[in-house]
Amino acid sequence: MTSPMTPPPSYYAAMGGHPPQTQVMTDRAVFTEAYAVIPKGVMRDIVTSVLPFWRDTRAWVLARPMTGFAETFAQSILEIGLGGGSDRPEPDAGVQGVLFVVAGQVRVTLGGADHDLAPGGFAYLPAGSGWTIANVTDAPARLHWIRKRYEAVEGLGLPDPIFTNETRVAPNAMPGTEGKWATTRFVDPADLRHDMHVNVVTFEPGACIPFAETHVMEHGLYVLEGKAVYRLNRDWVEVEAGDFMWLRAFCPQACYAGGPGRFRYLLYKDVNRHAVFPSALR
Repeated sequence: MTSPMTPPPSYYAAMGGHPPQTQVMTDRAVFTEAYAVIPKGVMRDIVTSVLPFWRDTRAWVLARPMTGFAETFAQSILEIGLGGGSDRPEPDAGVQGVLFVVAGQVRVTLGGADHDLAPGGFAYLPAGSGWTIANVTDAPARLHWIRKRYEAVEGLGLPDPIFTNETRVAPNAMPGTEGKWATTRFVDPADLRHDMHVNVVTFEPGACIPFAETHVMEHGLYVLEGKAVYRLNRDWVEVEAGDFMWLRAFCPQACYAGGPGRFRYLLYKDVNRHAVFPSALR
């Protein structure tokens, strides 16, 4: 829960538009063999996509599976207009999804029950669950949609749907950080039915990751609030609210939150599964 001394959550959601012809191109976009940075300044109208069976909706596709890069997930920002949404949002019955709302409100219907999600709203949608989504308000809604093919394990059932809000989930402080580095986990890490986690990570000003994390998990990191200097492979990169970082497996990473406010991001990672070997090696 948010305490009286904790600032309320803030979510970057200013998407689209175009810069004037007088603006000099100084964006920080970069794509390397180990990571990509897609800054907010390049997420313009011209790079949006429209999707089959979605009404009055456009998408900024931030990540998709790419051979030799990050291969496990796709992530998009959706802008759903008045009356927009979809009765057939997920085209692949084997794919699970997470929604995280940053502006406006949407109604997700699953199993005949309606769930209204406002900013900070989180939904985990199991593969094949047949959910639908609609904007039933008088303002556009913006949300992240993260998708991953579900890796079933014999003896483990499918995960249950989850509907909640960040403000209803207590952050977990990283050991030894005095609460300056904390993770809001929407899924129990011990629940092995889940093969992906989507969390919110918060750093207070001056907090850091004091070592180069180098691990098998792929990452999508969307900065919700604040700014920091992030170590990606060999480089230190400045990032701020609205920027997206896309990391392949084993890309070294660390960060320093220089302030003046909190640095917060939405984090995807694949978890809890054995490595898969190509069929030719079996």
